[in-house]
Amino acid sequence: MAACLFCEIAAGDRPAAMVYADDLVAAFLDIRPLFPGHVLVVPRSHVVTLPDLPAADVGPYFERVRAMSLAVRDAMGAQGTFVALNNVVSQSVPHLHTHVVPRTKGDGLRGFFWPRSKYPSDEEAARVAALIRSAL
Repeated sequence: MAACLFCEIAAGDRPAAMVYADDLVAAFLDIRPLFPGHVLVVPRSHVVTLPDLPAADVGPYFERVRAMSLAVRDAMGAQGTFVALNNVVSQSVPHLHTHVVPRTKGDGLRGFFWPRSKYPSDEEAARVAALIRSAL
């Protein structure tokens, strides 16, 4: 396996502005933040996407993400946070990472970063919902 930037940061082999670390996760400032205080939370074990994270680690991982969302909000004097992760598409580093970004009304960040549209009909929405239900 090629070297993983986030594994190196989590191991302390590459510098980063670390804000939290324990046995499960490392959390550090994004080097290209949307706003000051933008943190990345990563599992210490190398997993590429959320489906790769062992089921036993999902709850504990998101407990850390939840705690980080409160800490970022409070530390940055924000009104809230934007919490997001990508799986493969738009994932600049192939290691699971969750963005925790401080948000304040009027900060200029406009919801999601892609065009949104409505389903053409209730029937089409029901068809898509059924596809997802059957995949579960």
